[in-house]
Amino acid sequence: MIKLTPAERSALRAEAHGLNPIVMIGADGLTANVLKEIALGLDSHGLIKVRVFGDDREARIAMYETICEQLKAAPVQHIGKLLVLYRPKVETEKARSGSAGKGMREVTIVKPSPSGTKRPSVTKVVLKGNERVTQGGNIKRAKARQKSTKKTVLG
Repeated sequence: MIKLTPAERSALRAEAHGLNPIVMIGADGLTANVLKEIALGLDSHGLIKVRVFGDDREARIAMYETICEQLKAAPVQHIGKLLVLYRPKVETEKARSGSAGKGMREVTIVKPSPSGTKRPSVTKVVLKGNERVTQGGNIKRAKARQKSTKKTVLG
């Protein structure tokens, strides 16, 4: 279990004030699936609220302590039926897929000479995701999408 200083706990309570509960614990209590969802929430958000539907205060306290021990989370706050938990997010590096998306790409442009008697000019150009090469060898950017006048007036 992670130990927090009172200042850290206060800051986390203030941050959690605007959060909505992302996990609800029902009549079945603390099941393996509920623990899994809480773990996923802690991994993705770091600070979460859990709502417990049950009137037994001692059972809620026992659930709170069990969650913190099993998931190595820090107890931040327990008010009524709401539990606030914190665990630092784990930074994961996303693996890039093999296929290139709309990022930068290198293109070779071959233009014939204006007179037609000399060799064609070959240039290598790096294009951004919104650019394309025309049939004449020029680079064009994609046009901005046309916006609805109704949406701009109403919005």
